[in-house]
Amino acid sequence: MGTDTDDNRIHELDCREIAGNPFREILAALDALPKDETLVLIADHEPEPFYPVLEEHGYTYETSQATDEEWCVTITEE
Repeated sequence: MGTDTDDNRIHELDCREIAGNPFREILAALDALPKDETLVLIADHEPEPFYPVLEEHGYTYETSQATDEEWCVTITEE
């Protein structure tokens, strides 16, 4: 799963480093995520098409735009 931050319960997955569509890698990271931990996706655009998938699988998310080329989606399990 990407890199861990200083808080071991928060994990990052930088989708900008994944060649092609990162969908499988994101799902794999979510499957490996312990229930009380958080995944932060970093992307070069807002991943709006992925939001219904997150909701369907019982995740909540919060999206923020850091720069024109960096979006962060913080994902936790409900």
